[in-house]
Amino acid sequence: MGGHSHWATTKRHKAVVDAKRGKAFSKIIREITIAARLGGGDSDTNPRLRLVISKAKDANMPADNIKKAIQRGTGEIPGVAYEETILEGYGPNGIALLLEVATDNRNRTVADIRHIFSKYGGALAEAGAVSWQFEKKGCIVTARSKVDEETLMTVALAAGADDVRAEDDTYTVLTAPTNFEAVKQAITDHQIAIEHAEVTSIPSNTITIEEKPAEQVLRLIDKIEDNDDVQKVHANYDIPHEIMEKFAASA
Repeated sequence: MGGHSHWATTKRHKAVVDAKRGKAFSKIIREITIAARLGGGDSDTNPRLRLVISKAKDANMPADNIKKAIQRGTGEIPGVAYEETILEGYGPNGIALLLEVATDNRNRTVADIRHIFSKYGGALAEAGAVSWQFEKKGCIVTARSKVDEETLMTVALAAGADDVRAEDDTYTVLTAPTNFEAVKQAITDHQIAIEHAEVTSIPSNTITIEEKPAEQVLRLIDKIEDNDDVQKVHANYDIPHEIMEKFAASA
């Protein structure tokens, strides 16, 4: 056990973001479309599609929207062809930002993101500038009130997890991307409630930032996330709990 909990910081940020705006169905629809295009429309044989459908259901997306997004991906109905790409940059205090993008016009998206970085105290960087600071990991979060540490560790590690970390009121199970589905299934099979599960990019090290730069960082990330083409933003900041609580209270 031990180490920085990626989810603890992310969750505190999401609390602020969710207080400002509702969930963006359009981004989930793009994820479904891309997953179906790359791996087919059957969620039983397409783990990526299965995961994003679960996310769509958690967001209360209507079943018809999910079905049409899958059909656009498989080509059963007409739809926009999205290209996936990664953009990298720096924010206030030198934090590293890794952006997952799905766009039908890469040049437009890069120009738009460059403008946002420039306007809000950051800078778009060349490919490879910050990506080396992140590692792809499966991330499965459970509430500490729902399971004891020994049980979760036994189940997760036996199924192939790399680590189990505790912070605040959650446990975070980390896995190699290839083991993510098996570990998630094992946890579910043991009736352990999962709060959040995804394959994400975990920073190898974090930069702790105080209130003023933290506010600048969150403003930059919020503006980037507002862009329709940006699917996910990963960053290596760590904002102290009390500062995030203050932001959440004033949102």
